[in-house]
Amino acid sequence: MTPDKKNTAKKIAGGLAAAALTFYIGAAQAADFNLRAVANSNENDEDYDGLVVFKDFVEAHSNGKIGVDIYMGTQLCANGTECLQALEDGSVDIYISTSGGTANMFPYVQVLDLPYLLRDDRIAEAVLSGDFVREMRNDILDDTNDSIRLMTIGNTGGWRNFANTKRTVTSPEDIEGLKIRTVVADLPQELVKALGASPTPIPWPELFTSFQTGVVEGSKNGITDIMGMKFTDAGLKYVTLDGHAYMAALWFMNNEVFTDMPEDLRRVVVDGFSALQQATFASPKRKSIQAYQDFAKAGGELYVPTPKEKEVFRNASAPVYTWFTENVKSGQKYYDLLVAEAAKAEKAVDAIYAKDLK
Repeated sequence: MTPDKKNTAKKIAGGLAAAALTFYIGAAQAADFNLRAVANSNENDEDYDGLVVFKDFVEAHSNGKIGVDIYMGTQLCANGTECLQALEDGSVDIYISTSGGTANMFPYVQVLDLPYLLRDDRIAEAVLSGDFVREMRNDILDDTNDSIRLMTIGNTGGWRNFANTKRTVTSPEDIEGLKIRTVVADLPQELVKALGASPTPIPWPELFTSFQTGVVEGSKNGITDIMGMKFTDAGLKYVTLDGHAYMAALWFMNNEVFTDMPEDLRRVVVDGFSALQQATFASPKRKSIQAYQDFAKAGGELYVPTPKEKEVFRNASAPVYTWFTENVKSGQKYYDLLVAEAAKAEKAVDAIYAKDLK
């Protein structure tokens, strides 16, 4: 290629790049709705995976009419109470929280932490894609004078399992006497007490040292959290995959922002949250593969309870269900609803097994 042709090609390429940049800047400026989405976590978390999928989906399918800005960490708000307030007053448009982070405002969301009610991923994903979420959405709207809207419930970290520094746990008797770390919340503490162990609230950043020093001897965590924090280096060696609680993530949106959108854009947002939900369902499954491998390499021991053994754990947890239904606002309603929706999902999945296993 001659120098003149090279210069011409460079000018054309430069012009195309400038035109593309101008297009994207113009598209961003042309957005009719700019959504500020907050997750108090980091870019290694399933929350971030979900937000990236949501942002890409709604920006593309709205033809740039909706823009999404992602704020990871505590830039705009620091915790569940603060972020929900920001959501109500409109300084944040989208927020994700665990049930523990929102239980002070909506106590009934703790139903998601009740142990052994959701059999496995298929059941949990079916329940959280149906009318259970719509009923909770209606109650949250009522409790916030139509200011906060529950959009969907995904996953953040897989399943909670019992892990400890002392021994293999195959039954509730094996947990008796252990000092188990919990968050500062009634329900997880009631579960630990029901199983005969001692609930010990410890801040997350202090947990590694607490394992080392014996302040606590166990915890209730997902495998990705265990390996992400390198708890095996602090002596955590035994994990029982009892899957007692699905680590649900509640995704909220400012309802006024949502309802101010025309119907076609509301449809895009709803579809975007559906795509986000699917991404958060899948992300822990992928990430846990390496985590389990790393746990084994670190000398960790995994135990998978049989269905009969899990039933023993569930029966031992009965006092937690009683506590929830008697002490939590709408507790009986949501316990009954979750049990009914889980049974419906199990029936549907079992019908599929009957066809697919032949």
